[in-house]
Amino acid sequence: MNWEELSPLSLDPDVIARNRIVTTNRSDHAHAAFDMLRTKLLHAIRQNNWNRVAITSPTPACGKTFIALNLAFSLGHQTDCRTLLLDLDLRRPQVGKTLGIRNMPSMESFLKGDSPARDVFLRHGDNLAIAANRQPVHYSAELLQSPVATETLQDLRQRMNPDVILFDLPPMLSNDDVLAFLPNVDCVILVAAADYSTLNEVDVCERELAEKTNVLGVVLNKCRYSPEKYGY
Repeated sequence: MNWEELSPLSLDPDVIARNRIVTTNRSDHAHAAFDMLRTKLLHAIRQNNWNRVAITSPTPACGKTFIALNLAFSLGHQTDCRTLLLDLDLRRPQVGKTLGIRNMPSMESFLKGDSPARDVFLRHGDNLAIAANRQPVHYSAELLQSPVATETLQDLRQRMNPDVILFDLPPMLSNDDVLAFLPNVDCVILVAAADYSTLNEVDVCERELAEKTNVLGVVLNKCRYSPEKYGY
């Protein structure tokens, strides 16, 4: 499938700024942290021949969708890397809302093989395509571990040939969706929130993830720091 067949993603600068998506134009100093995360991610997946990356958190409100979107747009600046982002938080989809997308597709329809990729993904520039989801899905864990969903995602990889696929998954400790989907990923990033996530929550999630897949690391979100002290 040709990436040029995908409809373009139109972003409202006010919505993007309000939701702190800082890597679209790099006008905010905070983009540097996501560029560093991007580079570390690319080194790891290229070294291991991986490309399917899950992003989850212990609990809601850790900012995993915020991390996933900023990482996706940072990867989009990499000219030799084509990236897909899928909103697979099927119980509480946030990608489309965060980006201000109005006419969102049905991820359930896509995973069941009823909607083609060209009707689901929106293209941002030449190297990034995003699939949002308009509504929650009943029996989401069953869908995520179904053979038809696995087949649909395998077909997506073959047709679009991305270098990186990011999956924005639900929080781990809320339901079994993440565990159901892990056979479809190569590695995972765990997002924790400073002064919110507990060490026990992070430990439990890391152990469970490590039993099923490769843990790339823990991203600590909502930290307070001053980039000016580095002199950049």
